[in-house]
Amino acid sequence: MIQTYIPGRSVVHRMPATAKLALFALLALAVTAYPHDAASIGMALAGVCALYLVSGIPFATLIVEVWRLRWLILVLGVGLWVFVSPLTAWISTARVVALVLLATLLTLTTRMESLLRVLHRLLTPLGRFGIDPRTVSMTIALALTMVPTVARFSTEVRDAASARGIRLRIRWIVPLLVRTLRHADDVGDALAARGLV
Repeated sequence: MIQTYIPGRSVVHRMPATAKLALFALLALAVTAYPHDAASIGMALAGVCALYLVSGIPFATLIVEVWRLRWLILVLGVGLWVFVSPLTAWISTARVVALVLLATLLTLTTRMESLLRVLHRLLTPLGRFGIDPRTVSMTIALALTMVPTVARFSTEVRDAASARGIRLRIRWIVPLLVRTLRHADDVGDALAARGLV
């Protein structure tokens, strides 16, 4: 299983996983639910970027994470700009980028084991309804870690094609799917080896 955690001694690293997950969930809710205008969504995005610096994550890592989202930004931004309005394009694109960066920061500053323990505790009451909290918590944790992983795969596929002088169109989806499915198989094998599935 790919571990995206970056060790550190910042206040964000040292924050208990329960409090951190609750804080990040509230921040994500605020970014999503608040009726943003052009200025407020810019401030929200800047605040998320500032959290990276407070966390002691290298600035280069933040740049890399934003760069990995360039195609999402381009497709979503241009599509909304053309079909809706420039303001909607800015607000919606910045909102999505802020949410992805928040999810990535959570995985960069929290060990997977800690995240799984917190999610398992929170989901334990669902056991009385026949839902396995361990399975659900594992699914949520894997979904969070897959956000930066798939973004990295996308970047690597496009960079490899560019190095070979290949112009990618819709066909770039195929190698991306192959890498993603291969990674899913590796994760499944790792979980099975640990007796988690």
